[in-house]
Amino acid sequence: MRFTGFESLLDKAKSLGRARVAVAGAADKEVLEAIKLAENEGLITPILVGDVLEIKRLALEIGFGLKGVDLIHEPSPEAVAHKAVDAVVDGQAHFLMKGQMNSSDFLRAVLRPDRGLRTVRLLSHLSAFEVPGFSRILFVTDGGVNIAPNLVQKKEILENSLHYLKGIGMNLVKVVVLTANEVANPKMPATMDAQALSEMSQAGEFPGAIVEGPLALDGAVSAAALKHKGISSQINGEVDLLLVPSIEVGNVLGKSMIYFAGATMAGILLGAKVPIVLASRNDTPRSKFMALTMAALNREQS
Repeated sequence: MRFTGFESLLDKAKSLGRARVAVAGAADKEVLEAIKLAENEGLITPILVGDVLEIKRLALEIGFGLKGVDLIHEPSPEAVAHKAVDAVVDGQAHFLMKGQMNSSDFLRAVLRPDRGLRTVRLLSHLSAFEVPGFSRILFVTDGGVNIAPNLVQKKEILENSLHYLKGIGMNLVKVVVLTANEVANPKMPATMDAQALSEMSQAGEFPGAIVEGPLALDGAVSAAALKHKGISSQINGEVDLLLVPSIEVGNVLGKSMIYFAGATMAGILLGAKVPIVLASRNDTPRSKFMALTMAALNREQS
């Protein structure tokens, strides 16, 4: 199964019923716009944590009635994330979303040793892109958390994404380990890591996936480019998931799709006990809404 666009992700998420989401720092207009969209679509039941008076003021401004919405008053910026994490730990919410608050404070609460959401898995970021003219959702990891992962960390990042993608119904995930070219060269460590991950795949270490690399972007998305270069590939330009070598590559690739190709992007944090929506302040309400959709699909498998 492949997803042709965000609407196909949304349809599947809605078929699961409403997911409960705890929003840390909900007193933010764009966050509330996204929550309103998701609530109106029947996707979520929100628990809004923050300054309740400010949440109500902003909700009134955007025409969000708050009927059936749980509000937890916490005016202290330091305590907001802890209250939201408490809601997840206590079983009141399926997953977590960061609103208007500092990311480090938010993650400190997520990773707290007592009643936190830490697991033995590495935290990593998975993005989904809906690109005009592209036939399917393109997933990218990790352009948001791990700066310069080594081979062991890249394997964990890949396993996080495969766990998610197979859990939402993708029974054969086609992965390209992205590099600048197709030749393994010790002077380019990313190519050696890509070759190692490809060999692990051939040895059966990533069931339900085909992992190829090293491979440049053109070969990942274009069968014609592969033919021109004389490269044989099982994926043959039909990649589902790009594993990038560093955070810079993921960041530039993602922003290039958004600003040059008009793509819509959504992303979630994987590796915790529940999926986490860690949206950027620059993300549009629709982007945040689609990140909520990604997390709602993941609610039962973390």
